Amino acid sequence: MESKLYVGNLSYSTTEDDLRTLFMQAGTVTSVALIKDRDSGQSKGFAFVEMGNQTEAQSAISKFNGYSMNDRQLTVNMARPREERSGGGFGGNRGGGFGNSRGGGNRNSNQRGNNKRY
Repeated sequence: MESKLYVGNLSYSTTEDDLRTLFMQAGTVTSVALIKDRDSGQSKGFAFVEMGNQTEAQSAISKFNGYSMNDRQLTVNMARPREERSGGGFGGNRGGGFGNSRGGGNRNSNQRGNNKRY
């Protein structure tokens, strides 16, 4: 059974040690992963905590969902499996580029003298 928890609405000052200390009150903490921005290193305000077993995970949800930590109400629930992501940093096959369908038409039609106004 899965025992990984999603912990959301964290203060940006919350550390992995803070979470480990808190969740140890519900049982064995196997791992803590505080999610950070890859460029700035700043917390994104959520984390994943893995508990020793399903019973401890349920206990942690009961104790800490809605719990106030650093003036924020925590959201704690079972983590969902990670969704498949498309390859590449720009969203897979988007077409892009110029291709052969650039539209256009007669490029000379907008030159002086050809632009008839009535």
